[in-house]
Amino acid sequence: MMICAAQLLGFDDFIPPYASTRGQALLAGVNFASAAAGIREETGQQLGGRIPFGGQLQNYQSAVQEMVSILGDEDSAADYLSKCIFSVGMGSNDYLNNYFMPAFYSTGQQYTPEQYADELIQQYSQQLRTLYNYGARKVALIGVGQVGCSPNELAQRSPNGVACVEEINSAIRIFNAKLIDLVDEFNALDGAHFIYINGYGIFEDILRNPAANGEEHRPPSSCLLHFHFIKHLLHVVGRITVWVCVLPGLSVTNRGCCGVGRNNGQITCLPYQAPCPNRDEYLFFDAFHPTEAANIIIGKRSYSARSRGDAYPMDIRRLAQV
Repeated sequence: MMICAAQLLGFDDFIPPYASTRGQALLAGVNFASAAAGIREETGQQLGGRIPFGGQLQNYQSAVQEMVSILGDEDSAADYLSKCIFSVGMGSNDYLNNYFMPAFYSTGQQYTPEQYADELIQQYSQQLRTLYNYGARKVALIGVGQVGCSPNELAQRSPNGVACVEEINSAIRIFNAKLIDLVDEFNALDGAHFIYINGYGIFEDILRNPAANGEEHRPPSSCLLHFHFIKHLLHVVGRITVWVCVLPGLSVTNRGCCGVGRNNGQITCLPYQAPCPNRDEYLFFDAFHPTEAANIIIGKRSYSARSRGDAYPMDIRRLAQV
C-alpha cells in the first residue's frame, strides 16, 4: 500500500532495513518494520522473533541520535524531521495475532472489544507521543483493515467461506473510531499534522465493487523531500518521477492466490509453492496479506482521496504540501 503511495510522492527505491543502515545512509531512509509486531509487547509471540512497536521506536530514537550527530545539532535534526512524512500502521496484529487467538492469548477473555480498544489506544497514544517528542510532525496513521475478511478468518469462522466475520470487523471498527479521535488529540499539539487513512473503508469499497477498481493512474510529477516512517519506516528523497499504476480489476476476493486448504487460508503460502498465475485479479496474495494489485488501490486512495471518507482531515498528497 504505502510503496505505491511513496511512488506517487516521487520515490523510486525500496527503503533498506534498519538492521543494515547506519551513518549517512540514515538520511536516505530506513525501514524499522517487523513482521507480526503489534502495539502490545506480546502480540505475535507465537510466530517467533519480532520487534514490537515499542522496540521499533527505540531503534528510531537511536537513529535520531545519529542524525543529530550527522546534522550537527538537535535544532538541525528537528528542522529536518519536521519536513518529513511519517506513516504508521499498527493494530492489525493485535487483533489477528492476539485478541482473536484464544489458544495463545487471554486478552479475548480479559477484555470486551470496547475495553481492548481502549487499552490499545492508550498504549498507542504513549508510543506516538514518543514519535512526536523525537521530531515527527507530519504523521499518517493507517487504520486497521477488515481482518475479518481475510482468507484465514474466512476459512476458520465464515459459514460459507464468503461472508466476512462480523465479530472481528466490529471490534476493529471500535478501534478505528478511537484512532480518529486520537488524530484530533495530536493535532492540538504544537506543529502537529496527524491524519487518518481509512484502510477499513477503502477495503470495504473494494469488496463491494472489486471489478470497478481496475484502472490506470498517472500522477503529476513531484519533487519532494520525504521521510517515510511506514509502520516503522523512514525515507528521505528529492527527485522528479512520473509513475503509472495499472490494475486489471479484482475478481477473487475470498481466496488467497497462494495457500492451502479452505479459501487457501488454512495454511499460508508455503516455501516453493507456486502462486496463482493471475494474482492481479486476487484481493489477497496469501492467508493474510493483500496482493500488490490491492495495495496499489489502497495506496492510490491514501495518496489522493477518492472520497471524503478515505482520509481525515486530509490525504497524504495534501499532507506533503503542509
